[in-house]
Parts: sequence; C-alpha cells; structure tokens
Amino acid sequence: MSVSHASVHPVEDPPTTDGGNNNNNNPPRLRMKDIQGMPGTKGGLALRFCQFVFALASLGVMTTTSDFPSVTAFCYLVAATGLQCLWSLSLAFLDIYAILVMRSLQNCRVVSLFAVGDGITSTLTFAAACASAGITVLIDNDLGDCSQNHCAQFETATAMAFISWFAALPSFLLNFWSLASR
Repeated sequence: MSVSHASVHPVEDPPTTDGGNNNNNNPPRLRMKDIQGMPGTKGGLALRFCQFVFALASLGVMTTTSDFPSVTAFCYLVAATGLQCLWSLSLAFLDIYAILVMRSLQNCRVVSLFAVGDGITSTLTFAAACASAGITVLIDNDLGDCSQNHCAQFETATAMAFISWFAALPSFLLNFWSLASR
C-alpha cells in the first residue's frame, strides 16, 4: 500500500478574541474563585463580623432584662443568638487566618461544613426572632401590658436578631451556591 506521509510544518495560530468560542453570542465561561462574601475573603469577614455584633447585641439586651426567662420564645432567642455568636466568631477567626496566609477556603468539605452550619444557625436565628417578635407584639399591642414589662428591650433584642439573620443569610446563600455549582 502506497501512502504518502504528510509533513508537519509548525504554524503559529493567531490568538482568538472570542475566548475560543466560534459563536460570539456566548461569552467564555469562567469560574470565579473568590467572590466577596465567601469564606476566606474580606467580604466574608465583614459578614461574619456583622453577624457576630448584632447577635451579641441581641443576646446582651435580652439577658439584661430580668423577666426574659419567664417566656420560652425569649429563652429560645437567647440560645439561638448565643449559638450564632459562637459560630460567627469562630468562622471570623478562620477568615482572618485565611486572609493573613492568603489561603483559599474553597475546599468541598469546608464549603459543605460552612453551608450546613450557616443554614442551621441562620434558620435558628430567624425562627427565634420571629417567635420573639410575635411575643413582643402580643405584649405591646394585644395585651397593652408594656408598662409592667421591658417592651423596649424585647423589641430591640428582636430587631438585632433580625439584623443578625440578614447578615447570616448571604453567607449561607453564597456557600450553598458555591457548593451547588461544583
């Protein structure tokens, strides 16, 4: 069988401007490594700090009242914000470490742990804030019994818990999105 052998001459390929796609309608797909707000970023540290500060404020305001143990929803708020404080503070230290040593926290197991932990703590904080808001509305509006209770402190602690939840929700959503996009 007589087959000719092709000669190969190296030719420089000019770079393409469309990212390697022949279709100009689809931009090239890039995977972003560190989105601000994710663990190990300055945005993530800021979210953790806000979670911690507002949960600590809620915890502090609620525990300074003398009659919070008499209402189960307020005890639940103290427990949930205490857990949120511990979780946020520990992850804030981890974020500080990751920023200082310039390390990415995008390991699948780490992100799974963060997503589950953020999901649990944010759900508990939200549920406790909702329960406490229901009790404060009951005491203030329905019973009209604010003169004998610490309504201002109860409302302040509940508001701080909601703000802490608003700071915890982006952390959970970003971690869950990162985990789901793998």
